Amino acid sequence: MITIVDYGMGNLGSIRNMLTRLGFEVEISSDIQEIENATKLILPGVGAFDNAMKNLEERGMIPVLNELVLNRRVPILGICLGMQLLSQRSEEGNMQGLGWIEAETIRFRFNPGQNLRIPHMGWNTVTIQQDSCLFNDMYEEPRFYFVHSYHVKCVSEETTLARTHYGIDFTSAVSHDNIYGVQFHPEKSHKFGMKTLKNFAELC
Repeated sequence: MITIVDYGMGNLGSIRNMLTRLGFEVEISSDIQEIENATKLILPGVGAFDNAMKNLEERGMIPVLNELVLNRRVPILGICLGMQLLSQRSEEGNMQGLGWIEAETIRFRFNPGQNLRIPHMGWNTVTIQQDSCLFNDMYEEPRFYFVHSYHVKCVSEETTLARTHYGIDFTSAVSHDNIYGVQFHPEKSHKFGMKTLKNFAELC
């Protein structure tokens, strides 16, 4: 069972609908016992970093997620804010992240002459940096839909799966063992996003 973790942040229905159309068994759950039985996990998120970590903490989800991801090695995919939560900390707040990826989440900073808006919003190209089950047999020139003001900065290049350019080159996908994250919204990214979710569900 693929379980989408409901901790009060994000549009969960769109992710479930895409996976259901692909033929996978999927549930949205905030129930600890149901989450414990997951064979794969998806951690979505829209909103502020501290609010998300506070919600996870108040719902008693952090110890369960640590057990599943770090000890049982259940594959997990963080989406947008969910990917940022995988890092150790964020400039957006004061709370510690899950810390599963050696990284920090920082705000976009541009030179004055670049005239780029924050948040980074809309379609953008993703350049795959290394082979991964997440991007297996991906369509040429993959493009995904983004909405974010912060981005993940990894300590090790080995953690970076893909990069995207918006004023700077930033990490748009990460992985470490059974842990995966994408800064974009696959559920809004048509065939590219569908392929990414299918790969996670089948291969990762």
